[in-house]
Amino acid sequence: MDQLWANRAASAEAAITARHLRKVWHLPGTQLGVVAWPSERKYQSFGTWHYWWQAHLLDCLVDAQVRDPQPERLQRIQRQVRGHRLRNTLKWTNDYYDDMAWLALALERAGRLAGVERPKALSTLADQFLNSWVPEDGGGIPWRKQDQFFNAPANGPAGIFLARYDDRLRRAQQMADWIDETLIDPETHLVFDGVKAGSLVRAQYTYCQGVVLGLETELAARTEDERHAPRVRRLVAAVREHMAPDGVIQSAGGGDGGLFHGITARYLALVATTLPETSAEDTETRAIARDLVLKSARSAWDYRQTVDGLPLFGAFWDRAAVVPTAAGKDAESIEGAVNSSAIPERDLSVQVAGWMLMEAAHTLSDEEDEESDE
Repeated sequence: MDQLWANRAASAEAAITARHLRKVWHLPGTQLGVVAWPSERKYQSFGTWHYWWQAHLLDCLVDAQVRDPQPERLQRIQRQVRGHRLRNTLKWTNDYYDDMAWLALALERAGRLAGVERPKALSTLADQFLNSWVPEDGGGIPWRKQDQFFNAPANGPAGIFLARYDDRLRRAQQMADWIDETLIDPETHLVFDGVKAGSLVRAQYTYCQGVVLGLETELAARTEDERHAPRVRRLVAAVREHMAPDGVIQSAGGGDGGLFHGITARYLALVATTLPETSAEDTETRAIARDLVLKSARSAWDYRQTVDGLPLFGAFWDRAAVVPTAAGKDAESIEGAVNSSAIPERDLSVQVAGWMLMEAAHTLSDEEDEESDE
């Protein structure tokens, strides 16, 4: 595997490390990502911290440790896990099942791939997903506790986690089947957002596609069941047609949306490496997924800015990044979702997504990539 994407992923990691990683309340052995750069004191004190953004930061640290194992990074992973639990008032759970699913995925990978194991946390989180399954109410698992919104961003990552954790394949398959029966657009074959109080929420976000690709790919790889690979093939084709203009995964801006296309890239990369090749169609689907990730990564890198020698990624991977300032409207949480800063590149979510994309490209790169590093 050539060094081009390894170098770019390392540069993305260095940028996050320099601009965002800080001790929690100055306590040794802890760390989280400051949610804005340039940052203000209120962010550096982690009054605002965005649980699920931190989970994806942890996931990227694990990606980097797989790419280039280092004792220093292992310490960062340990500090990130400790910092998360500390800031979350000494517990792992919160009221949002999608948040908890992202953390569960990151913790499972930290244990399996980096040796930073938290078995009690995984057991606690698995119970949250297993006990919230309510088909009698129209789900699925809900988006948050005491809610009647059943959506792909909760069921998708929770299903991936359950497929990987303790072989809870039957429940993971039930979740995949619920999504396939309930949330697939019959015209575009994309995934709708969810069902709220019995009514279909027809919004279509990139990360909904990503998590369903991840779930169906895990099940195709882990079971003998023939229903999963065709769903992956259908959805990859739909993403290419409807959500990747000119082959670059489309963006949802900053705030929470800053992570959406990064998540899509992560699970397209999983398709490209993990979907069993039992037919020519499977091989073609893997190739399409690979091309979407690499073309997105090339574009994001080409349109980046460089600040103090380190990359700053754009919120949109097909246009020039904007160097943020501390002026203008801050990202703020409203009704369980975080809106964008005035300049979305200021948001940690946007920069983590760029890093995630570089790590995804690294897992797919080979000697065919003839570009030279910059």
